[in-house]
Amino acid sequence: VQLQASGGGLAQSGGSLRLSCAASPSLFSRDSVGWYRQAPGKQRQLVATATSGGTTNYADSVKGRFTISRDNAKNTVYLQMDSLKPEDSAVYFCNVKGIRYSGSIRPFDSWGQGTQVTVSS
Repeated sequence: VQLQASGGGLAQSGGSLRLSCAASPSLFSRDSVGWYRQAPGKQRQLVATATSGGTTNYADSVKGRFTISRDNAKNTVYLQMDSLKPEDSAVYFCNVKGIRYSGSIRPFDSWGQGTQVTVSS
């Protein structure tokens, strides 16, 4: 599964952005999805995840401000980011984990290329 992230850009503090992650060829409801971010000089960190059962998990720093969602029919994962802060500035990566069956069981763990989010104060 290949992932293409988009929607990053420049926002003002308190503003909003919505990131999208298009999965190709398809996103299945049983796949687990997530968003991670990496700021310069820092390790990649979890932002939000959603399991196939619909359970979501958020980093404490984004709880109440960010929302992860998915549209399996559109093969797309979203991250709605509201009340943005300068410390949210980072490269954001989408991640999808799952299994495909094609003559054999094929687990995968795919990452998108990253999209830059910059929040000005």
